[in-house]
Amino acid sequence: MSSRPPEPSLAPAGAPEKARLGIWTFLATEVLLFGGLFTAYTVFRIAHPAQFHSDYLQLNRLFGALNTVVLICSSLSVAIGIAAIRQGKERALQRCLIITLLLAAAFLGIKYLEWSDHFAHGIYPRTSIFFALYYTMTGLHALHVMAGMGALTTMLVLARRGKFSAEYSTPVEITGIYWHFVDLVWIYLFPLLYLIG
Repeated sequence: MSSRPPEPSLAPAGAPEKARLGIWTFLATEVLLFGGLFTAYTVFRIAHPAQFHSDYLQLNRLFGALNTVVLICSSLSVAIGIAAIRQGKERALQRCLIITLLLAAAFLGIKYLEWSDHFAHGIYPRTSIFFALYYTMTGLHALHVMAGMGALTTMLVLARRGKFSAEYSTPVEITGIYWHFVDLVWIYLFPLLYLIG
């Protein structure tokens, strides 16, 4: 634990509740966005079952499974970091944020390898409606991962400056909620794209 005393919180009274309401409102709009894509996928899959089955067989389930494990571990590291700062363990929070960032980078690296393999085999978004939806949904999710990495990096910088303590950790918790949402979206994407042929 750092010997440096945490800086006093300047957050006004009621700020944590307002921040949580704000992130849940934002996530509600994200649910509508991904829900629309899930619905579109389902509608087209019902209309073109043979084509979707043929295209689904070309996905690399090992890459998809690896990314699922990576994101689940990243959610665990975020949860451990939040639990740590609630007990005033700043160094533990910093370590957990670094681990989460490394796992997020690993996720994007695996996704890069997967997309590169598709491109090498001439599989592009224009190849079929299945791959148009596949690239749209996984690409949009990857953008959310990158946004989460930006938020996690900001939390790490603030944590190293002693901005968080057992009494004030709202920004870390809000970032954690967002990160869990990003992971949850992938938990839906993985079986939808890689397992349900």
